[in-house]
Amino acid sequence: MKTSEKIEVKMHMENSISMLKTLNMNHAIIALGKVTEKSIEDSYSCEKFLEEILKEEIQGREKRKYEKRLKLAYFPEYKTLDEFNLDEQVTLSKKQFNQLKELSWLERGFNLIFLGAPGVGKSHMAVGLGIEALNNGYKVRFVTMADLIHLLKTQEISTRSRNEIKRIIDSDLVIIDDLMFIAMEKNEANMFFQLINKLYGQTSLIITSNKGPEDWGELIGDPAITTAILDRLIHKCEIINIQDNDSYRMKHREKIFK
Repeated sequence: MKTSEKIEVKMHMENSISMLKTLNMNHAIIALGKVTEKSIEDSYSCEKFLEEILKEEIQGREKRKYEKRLKLAYFPEYKTLDEFNLDEQVTLSKKQFNQLKELSWLERGFNLIFLGAPGVGKSHMAVGLGIEALNNGYKVRFVTMADLIHLLKTQEISTRSRNEIKRIIDSDLVIIDDLMFIAMEKNEANMFFQLINKLYGQTSLIITSNKGPEDWGELIGDPAITTAILDRLIHKCEIINIQDNDSYRMKHREKIFK
């Protein structure tokens, strides 16, 4: 390329950057040099060049949205369904696993309850499905039952707690981990019911628990509140018992002595 042509290209790029800044197209600005170089090499038409620049901007914005949704999901760790060892499960079939992965239950507003002893993969399944939902554009929020109770109890005095509860209510999918791990006080059970009532019909839930719904009453304490919570959770719900011959963490524990 001649020196005069290089100067002309540079001027065009500076003008383009100025206009892209006005339009807040930051991803296009970053990609401009790469796309310009490629367009010269391959003799892009004006239409092709514009298409490539817009594609870079759209992809950049989608990536940024995904990263924001991932950050706000608060997953304890990034565990995908591809990492889940289905061969070690004795109750969940490959067909059922694939049906869950397809997310048709989420599109139809169903809830999922994963039951099983500690260490059999309940949380891994919940997080994996949450990541799958996130990859498909859904807003997801993961929260342990202990943290959820804390947020509910402090929302009247804490702006952060109020904002977190609002994000939970605005989510497409809420994952509540370790439900019924600890007994609730009556006021906690009532606040939990109020939240479930707000989510009912608009947000799908994934719940993990080591106790079945028939045992929740003794931990919630109030029979009327227990019935009301179960009525809303189980109206459209699949209850899945995840069983294993032994805890996954026990079988795959790291050892000091070989």
